[in-house]
Amino acid sequence: MPDLTRVVVVDDQPTIRLGLRMILDHEPDVEVVGEAGDGTAALDVVRATLPDVVLLDVRMPGMDGVEATRQIRADPLLGDVRVVVLTTFDDEEYVTGALRAGADAFLLKDTEPATLVATVHRVRAGEQVLDPKVTGVVVGQWRAWAAGRSASEPAAGSGAAGAVASLTQREREVLIAVARGGSNPDVADQLGVGEATVKAHVHALLRKLGCTTRTQLVVTAYESGLITVGH
Repeated sequence: MPDLTRVVVVDDQPTIRLGLRMILDHEPDVEVVGEAGDGTAALDVVRATLPDVVLLDVRMPGMDGVEATRQIRADPLLGDVRVVVLTTFDDEEYVTGALRAGADAFLLKDTEPATLVATVHRVRAGEQVLDPKVTGVVVGQWRAWAAGRSASEPAAGSGAAGAVASLTQREREVLIAVARGGSNPDVADQLGVGEATVKAHVHALLRKLGCTTRTQLVVTAYESGLITVGH
């Protein structure tokens, strides 16, 4: 028996839930253990099933995906649950909220099935994943939030250019590769180093740049000008 990744699917549209379930049920090492149509029901299902990963629509009636993510993160019993936010290009106003709430990954709803499955496994393994097609939305909304925050509220990307300038050349190369959506194995392949070396560099980047997630590393890379949207 393979080690199953247990997933809960949350979307207010039954046809989308069915499509996601069909994709995931096709995988021998993935098991869909629950579904929900809104954030409130999602919390009940997640607490009852304790999945590895939640695929969570960001825009839903009642409790949306942002608040559901926030409550999952606030519940100590759900500390091992990973959250993949499903979004569209029309959801800009929700994206920053989900990022700040602690989402582990962002994917467009029309993501290819293979990418969806790979993301589920990567997130369960502890990675944060940002679909490159969502990057422009995330960065734009993060900048809008940063511009409007109170002077006393620090931003993860504050002083990004100065912080990135202090990195070693290799750390900058790793940051660029991560910002382009590379997983640890992808980055290791690209740079010709071991995966353990990449993990060590990512940990160092998180510490040096004052970030808590891989997604915030991506935002910092864009805020600093190290990489630009579309690059």
